[in-house]
Amino acid sequence: MATPVVTKTAWKLQEIVAHASNVSSLVLGKASGRLLATGGDDCRVNLWSINKPNCIMSLTGHTSPVESVRLNTPEELIVAGSQSGSIRVWDLEAAKILRTLMGHKANICSLDFHPYGEFVASGSQDTNIKLWDIRRKGCVFRYRGHSQAVRCLRFSPDGKWLASAADDHTVKLWDLTAGKMMSEFPGHTGPVNVVEFHPNEYLLASGSSDRTIRFWDLEKFQVVSCIEGEPGPVRSVLFNPDGCCLYSGCQDSLRVYGWEPERCFDVVLVSWGKVADLAVCNDQLIGVAFSQSNVSSYVVDLTRVTRTGTVAQDPVQDSQPLAQQPPTPGAPLRRIYERPSTTCSKPQRVKQNLESERRSPSSEDDRDERESRAEIQNAEDYNEIFQPKNSISRTPPRRSEPFPAPPEDDVASAKEAAKPSPATDVQLPMPNLEVLPRPPVVTSTPAPKAEPAIIPATRNEPIGLKASDFLPAVKLPQQAELVDEDAMSQIRKGHDTMCVVLTSRHKNLDTVRAVWTTGDIKTSVDSAVAINDLSVVVDLLNIVNQKASLWKLDLCTTVLPQIEKLLQSKYESYVQTGCTSLKLILQRFLPLITDILAAPPSVGVDISREERLHKCRLCYKQLKGISGLVKSKSGLSGRHGSAFRELHLLMASLD
Repeated sequence: MATPVVTKTAWKLQEIVAHASNVSSLVLGKASGRLLATGGDDCRVNLWSINKPNCIMSLTGHTSPVESVRLNTPEELIVAGSQSGSIRVWDLEAAKILRTLMGHKANICSLDFHPYGEFVASGSQDTNIKLWDIRRKGCVFRYRGHSQAVRCLRFSPDGKWLASAADDHTVKLWDLTAGKMMSEFPGHTGPVNVVEFHPNEYLLASGSSDRTIRFWDLEKFQVVSCIEGEPGPVRSVLFNPDGCCLYSGCQDSLRVYGWEPERCFDVVLVSWGKVADLAVCNDQLIGVAFSQSNVSSYVVDLTRVTRTGTVAQDPVQDSQPLAQQPPTPGAPLRRIYERPSTTCSKPQRVKQNLESERRSPSSEDDRDERESRAEIQNAEDYNEIFQPKNSISRTPPRRSEPFPAPPEDDVASAKEAAKPSPATDVQLPMPNLEVLPRPPVVTSTPAPKAEPAIIPATRNEPIGLKASDFLPAVKLPQQAELVDEDAMSQIRKGHDTMCVVLTSRHKNLDTVRAVWTTGDIKTSVDSAVAINDLSVVVDLLNIVNQKASLWKLDLCTTVLPQIEKLLQSKYESYVQTGCTSLKLILQRFLPLITDILAAPPSVGVDISREERLHKCRLCYKQLKGISGLVKSKSGLSGRHGSAFRELHLLMASLD
């Protein structure tokens, strides 16, 4: 019987020259573990596919070194902050600049995407934390409290909280609903470099330059445990996806920790120096580190790492092992995050002194965005990674195969260790000598295509139509070649019907246009609704949505029932129009509606106030009805799910 090949537990995957000058920041895509983004002193953001030598895409536009980069969860957007305080957001699928955000007065030290809404949080050396609305291109809220640079920001898994770590030795927890600080966690004696939320429980981990990792209970707001004696400053920590342990990227080693009680499960020696970021995929931990212009990636096989149970001795501190206390059996779990129900500070509740920070699109912004470019360096890798996401069906996601492990350097000694002892006839188990499981074989037989529930606005072929249905069937072999007249007559069968439909729609739009020119927008919307054709309503709303000043409170009472119909439509363009209109109504009128309904009754008779109160009550009732529909659709994936989750965020005050 052949002896199995002994493979390494940790190995170096590759080393690349990422920039023409020094690398100043980098981040791994947490969803795939295969996408790497680097920011450099050359003012560029470069994207790489792990274990491939060539750059996929290079993003330009910043005029100062890029100090911080972050990918969103689906790995469709990337945000980068520069030394000058500017922030730029790129759409990777469209390969173009999406937003330029200005407002910080010093370099950007940390960034994070909201897990559901279209929001980005930024921390700066000016000690401020800002929450940005990507679509509105403005600052939603500013959080003050730190006295030194904010080094790390993380949203909670449910999107309700924001944790910040700073050089002032503190960790702060911010409530996005109330727009204020919930709690401050002191205890570190050095700058706090990183914070990380537990994926399931109300638990927070923080790593500091004082060589300690602290675990915080987010229900009782107190420390759970503290792990001391790290070989160097803690700059990168990551919870296992199931939450069973915490990985700490230390100087030339990976440590696996538990927290109740504090203990070290395992220590793996990895020659990565100062690791900058970690990700877990396919039971492998990917770590990346940078030095000057070079970036190195490393892999640790987690199937050969102890993540629970017994405590491992620390090889670095060989004189004293960490505490060996067994975990408490049957210990109750903390509160679990509720997903995707999220709330956030309402964009309208911005203090007056922040009005100057709301930057509407201007000629300066347009010039900046024209100067920003996404240069695709490797079209093949770009199409493989980003373009398939534009297909109609985006589930199930593509599964990447694990990186193959190289054999151990001393194979002979490993084979000798694998031999059974001569003193016994029992074959000893070899947990560390197992051959890595082969990836499952995927058949090439295509699955039958199902008609999508939502008909996309842009598609290459008509839904439910086949060219053969419009051509006469070939019955005899001698009639294999169709006559042009027969083919054209068959195609023209439905032409007259389509002409009638389009003529009727054109006539209806002319009617609405005539009413608009002679009356007001409310009258034209009423006429469009009376026609009882959603296509006409969509055409009209697409025009009204382009000018927010046209919206009035009485217009909302007419449009909201139509929006509810659009959100339930099977046509993607109808759903998009409905989401855009609803977002405009929520941003412009929801604070007014809630304030008027909460105000005490007036003394005397005020006809205009009574009419306004009646309209607010009607809008509130209609919005409450729509909120249930929005909540039910907020769990969808892709662009629709993102839009509904943002609407659910804006409608949080209705609950």
